[in-house]
Amino acid sequence: MLGIEALEVEMGHLVDGTWKNDAVVTSDDKGKFKREESHFRESISPNHERYQPEKDRYHLYVSYACPWAHRTLITRKLKGLENVISVDVVHPDMLEHSWTFRSDFPESTGDRLYNKDYLYQIYQKDNPKITCKVTVPVLWDKKTESIVNNESSEIIRLFNSSFEDFSKNKIDLYPKSLRAEIDQVNELTYEPINNGVYKTGFAKNQEAYDEAFETLFKALEKIESRLSQSNCLVGGQLTEADIRLATTLLRFDSVYYLHFKCNFKKIAEYPAISSYLKRLYSMEAFSSTTHLSHIKRHYYFSHKFINPYQIVPRGPSSDLLF
Repeated sequence: MLGIEALEVEMGHLVDGTWKNDAVVTSDDKGKFKREESHFRESISPNHERYQPEKDRYHLYVSYACPWAHRTLITRKLKGLENVISVDVVHPDMLEHSWTFRSDFPESTGDRLYNKDYLYQIYQKDNPKITCKVTVPVLWDKKTESIVNNESSEIIRLFNSSFEDFSKNKIDLYPKSLRAEIDQVNELTYEPINNGVYKTGFAKNQEAYDEAFETLFKALEKIESRLSQSNCLVGGQLTEADIRLATTLLRFDSVYYLHFKCNFKKIAEYPAISSYLKRLYSMEAFSSTTHLSHIKRHYYFSHKFINPYQIVPRGPSSDLLF
């Protein structure tokens, strides 16, 4: 019988610089999914001893399928940094070698910097003896050939504030006057919703699943109530809080509802949330960076312990989603 251990073996990680097909999906002793902390957490600033803001110095490795990487693409687009920070896109399939640079899926680019085969080789290039998970997004420094940061919440703030001299759009997605409230909303959405869909989908027993399921939909009801009174989550304006929530919402009805058993309600059944999502999707930064073909292929094809025959659903229609 194919269980969650199969997923753990396929995804793998780096140990002392060597690729190992060991457990990556981490759970506690009660069967609850636990997300590991990101490994690289450096900043970029004019006074930083190593990483200063420069045009065409930094490179972003992303997956179109990944909601965390999607945050960085939206922010890069909103800030007008497309000609400042270059991007490569991995293949949507994540199997025994994790993220690969195969380019035989539409809009997968390969590794145009070093022509590597696997994303883990970029981690090895930073540190040949590294021990860590291999995740996207990765913000890479071409000058020092090192990873600056692989934590999406920090990368979007770097894009928001560290490249103002090069940005074509001076929108502030984390304004000082709203930071306290943005932080509060981020707490409301991250664990129960952003991470909550994974806690539901990767639960190893009924109790863990039920707890994550109930927490997820209670949080969505709070968001529904909040958005029934405002067009955006904080201050009536677009902020990072909207970006962080939107990438989960954009995947919900096509993937999480069925694949992760988050099937109490679809996002389409929440009037305020669905209207909010359609408003965001009408913006080019959200629509041009949303690739449902990558999203569906990744989740349904890569998670063989959930979908052993790797059948990718043809629906739902994007017209019904957005």
